[in-house]
Amino acid sequence: MTAIDLNADLGEGFGRWRLTDDEQLLSVVTSANVACGFHAGDAATMRRVCELAAECGVTIGAQVSYRDLAGFGRRGMDVPPAELAAEVAYQIGALEVFARAAGSRVAYVKPHGALYNRVVHDEEQAAAVVDGVLLADGSLPVLGLPGSRVLELAAKAGLPAVTEAFADRAYTDEGTLVPRDREGAVVTDPDAVVERSLSLARSGAVLAHSGARIHVRARSLCLHGDTPGAVELARRVRERLVTDGVRVEAFA
Repeated sequence: MTAIDLNADLGEGFGRWRLTDDEQLLSVVTSANVACGFHAGDAATMRRVCELAAECGVTIGAQVSYRDLAGFGRRGMDVPPAELAAEVAYQIGALEVFARAAGSRVAYVKPHGALYNRVVHDEEQAAAVVDGVLLADGSLPVLGLPGSRVLELAAKAGLPAVTEAFADRAYTDEGTLVPRDREGAVVTDPDAVVERSLSLARSGAVLAHSGARIHVRARSLCLHGDTPGAVELARRVRERLVTDGVRVEAFA
């Protein structure tokens, strides 16, 4: 039976402000990418989400990013490699405190936003992320885009490299994500997202922005939690996968 993990970005709030419906999404997903305070999240939010995830049996992952609260981690930055490695380790360590207090642990790492896209091709920044993961825990899987430099370097360093796909993001013919500032970068039709999810899980195939059919082999499927109707859409995706014989389970 085909198996797929469903992950979502959670804990994306700060103080009194909340972006994601963490409670409801945790009833659907199998892995939670928890913001670690650099693009979103604060100590109280991290603790709350870890406790909820542990209660729901959802795997906890550290979503690390550039230090960019104002830009939600989606602005490009040039951070010296040694500094970036230290900041990645710092974010993982902070989340680990709350995960362990909740009776769980940080089980994987996923870059966020601009950092996620940067380490697809940038060797230096990708190596810094891997160095940061190794500094925090030399056994943590790294979740990222298939064919990305960060996954290649993670595998060379002995870290499990786990691929993921996005049903609600447009792809280029090369298998990378269409930048968010381009028209059509985000797939907004719920029916299309559900069908793309099933296709990615069953065959790894999806239509690129150009209309070309490309292959994106992934062990995890990301469901964005910051879009309107995110919870209902996530439920529809999971129900369709299960109905069509896909086993939904965490990869870590």
